Amino acid sequence: MGFHDLDVSERLLIARRGTAYFAQRLAEVSDSDLDGETLLSGWSRRHLVAHVGYNAAALCRLLDWAASGVQTPMYASAEQRGREIAEGATLSAAALRNLFDHTVTRLDEKWRTLPASAWDAQVRTAQGRTVPASETAWMRTREVWIHAVDLGNGGRFGDFPDIVLESLLTDIVGMWRRKDLGAGLILTVDGGEPVAVQPDSPPVGKVSGPLAAVVRWAAGRGTVGMSIDGGVGEPPRWL
Repeated sequence: MGFHDLDVSERLLIARRGTAYFAQRLAEVSDSDLDGETLLSGWSRRHLVAHVGYNAAALCRLLDWAASGVQTPMYASAEQRGREIAEGATLSAAALRNLFDHTVTRLDEKWRTLPASAWDAQVRTAQGRTVPASETAWMRTREVWIHAVDLGNGGRFGDFPDIVLESLLTDIVGMWRRKDLGAGLILTVDGGEPVAVQPDSPPVGKVSGPLAAVVRWAAGRGTVGMSIDGGVGEPPRWL
């Protein structure tokens, strides 16, 4: 069973668990350490916290769209999104933490009060995909769990629930396939069958190991506790 096989209330529970996990990691970062680097090139922890906060606000706009039927995009443009994060990174430590707390509360309220009939309403993501409003639970789940690791202060993919790891791997491989990336790449999770990213391509190399390690690598967060055989370089981009 994957994340999308759960009912909405169960999906939201996992998203909230991820939010709590991110919040815990953030609480352990001192104000001065917010200036430190993350696992994302070019972004400080300030940029990352601003991004996670503004992501919640953007998902609120999708939920408003679902509830009202009035198109409300996540962001006005890619440039506006980038400018918002850059400006958010200049906030004081207290204001940055408040941004995270406030947007989390707003998103949770939107989820709690969305009419049952609106969960199936079609909205559009920042990548241009048309999805039901219920997809916001997965979008936020992916965001908070992965970026908790990106803070670089002890978060681990091994802390994620298995259903999040399995769904992340399905998501990543699915995106590679849609973008025609990863030709010849074979992924093997311990105890599972090998998965060819592009089934019609001759094998070039194999990545294998525990589920958390394979997902960490596939998500572009480094090679830890796994093996790589053959001509495998960096993983393809997925977002």
